[in-house]
Amino acid sequence: MAEDINQLLKVRREKLAALQEAGKDPFVITKCDVTHHSTEIKDQYDELEGSTVTVAGRMMFKRVMGKASFCNIRDLKGDIQAYVARDNIGEDSYKDFKKYDVGDLLAITGNVFKTKTGEISVHAEKVVLLSKSLQVLPEKFHGLTDTDIRYRQRYVDLIMNPDVKDTFVKRSKVLHSIRSYLDEQGFMEVETPMLVQNAGGAAARPFETHFNALDEDLKLRISLELYLKRLIVGGLEKVYEIGRVFRNEGLDTRHNPEFTLMELYQAYTDYHGMMDLTENLYRYVAKEVTGSEILTYGEHQMDLSKPFERITMVDAVKKYAGVDFNEVKDTEEAKKLAKEHNIEFEARHKKGDILNLFFEEYVEEHLIQPTFVMDHPIEISPLTKKKPDNPEYVERFEFFMNGWEMANAYSELNDPIDQRARFEAQEELSAQGDAEANHTDEDFLNALSIGMPPTGGIGFGIDRMVMMMTDSPAIRDVLLFPTLKTLG
Repeated sequence: MAEDINQLLKVRREKLAALQEAGKDPFVITKCDVTHHSTEIKDQYDELEGSTVTVAGRMMFKRVMGKASFCNIRDLKGDIQAYVARDNIGEDSYKDFKKYDVGDLLAITGNVFKTKTGEISVHAEKVVLLSKSLQVLPEKFHGLTDTDIRYRQRYVDLIMNPDVKDTFVKRSKVLHSIRSYLDEQGFMEVETPMLVQNAGGAAARPFETHFNALDEDLKLRISLELYLKRLIVGGLEKVYEIGRVFRNEGLDTRHNPEFTLMELYQAYTDYHGMMDLTENLYRYVAKEVTGSEILTYGEHQMDLSKPFERITMVDAVKKYAGVDFNEVKDTEEAKKLAKEHNIEFEARHKKGDILNLFFEEYVEEHLIQPTFVMDHPIEISPLTKKKPDNPEYVERFEFFMNGWEMANAYSELNDPIDQRARFEAQEELSAQGDAEANHTDEDFLNALSIGMPPTGGIGFGIDRMVMMMTDSPAIRDVLLFPTLKTLG
């Protein structure tokens, strides 16, 4: 088999050499004036019938039948058939065409017509080889079970699998729809640093690097939060950023070490305002991208048209685990309950941490329909305002669908004294070995000291949103180039 492939590759190189020797080197061509894509010709056939068009794309199929042949051209939008006849393009051009290979990039100019079988096609008047493919495309790429090859050679995956291309077209639409909605709501898109001295704003282990010019150790950001809040302090009342963040953690179907996060902050609102925004945004994006407010993912259907459920974390644990943390007096009692329910915890964990462990163990899998889980324990929320009537908890929610966390939002903590105390508590956790604990950010504290208005903020996992909108089983299916272990 390897010998057969090598022979095919050799033949392709020989064909290229012959073209170059004849003064027909395709690689010297610099442009092609494409007039239409495949689907445009099909959709507008009544207007285009008999008109001259130029299409360009990759030849995916060729059937030579003496003095006339058929081929299929695949472009960005889809496939279209071309009828190539010797008498129309000339004898020399037809001889060249017969030597072209599947995978070659062609430009075809001709008239739009229908074949006897009713297939909309282009009757070629001119065929130009734009680029010679020196590799052989896999014949049954769609049937490959080795997804690793698809992820490593995404360019081949995109060529061979129209569904894959459609996923990434929809990803682009998701991003466009988010921006359209937020821009209409008066939000300003900004950019903040990726290389930072203090990687805060989330519970995650950062990647570390060294900046030679300044001889300083830096980290790749794990969130967008602390710089965006600085902008709220500066008077930019509605800001958002869509960008890559980096977390030095494991790989699975929903986690990749670099992923796309969208965070937004709005002055003079709270986490209830963020719930309303999330509900409206998700409906808008789903309608724009899928044409429906009903999302199908695997065996589940999520109905975005109805008001999203709102439930506190304490009530959710009571509902699904049968444990009422309102009745739990202290950390000692919480740990006892955890042992009784076979929930593993660490010595440093407090009552609020145990509540969260119960939530993860008993509740998350049940949250299929859109649900806001509210009022988290203060122990796991170092950047969030306390609830005025119950300071053990904070004004925070996580948005769930399909059993997944889709977003995380707060009424942002704007008290610099309280924030310093929270940072100190995080430093203690770090000293106890918590690699994901936050560290004190003095410049951020200085910004809060200048004064930040009451603010609502939220972070959305864009990749999970795209997974949901495209019914994709793994995060790697919605990342053009996911992180993979280097071969060799």
